Amino acid sequence: MSNNSKKPTHYVYQVSRKDAEDKGHWTRIGAAWKHQDNEGFTLRVEAMPLSGELVVRTPLPDDASA
Repeated sequence: MSNNSKKPTHYVYQVSRKDAEDKGHWTRIGAAWKHQDNEGFTLRVEAMPLSGELVVRTPLPDDASA
């Protein structure tokens, strides 16, 4: 199980792309916590996009809100 009282281990982004070559527009829409058994994640999202991709990434070292 996850422990949502700790800082998230990952962030959830919605990525909109114009085409396959486009890096896209990334919008952070939530956070994720890795389960203690490393077999899954608990996701908490503030929005559910109707298009684009959902991407889960580890926080960057310089992300002050991590």
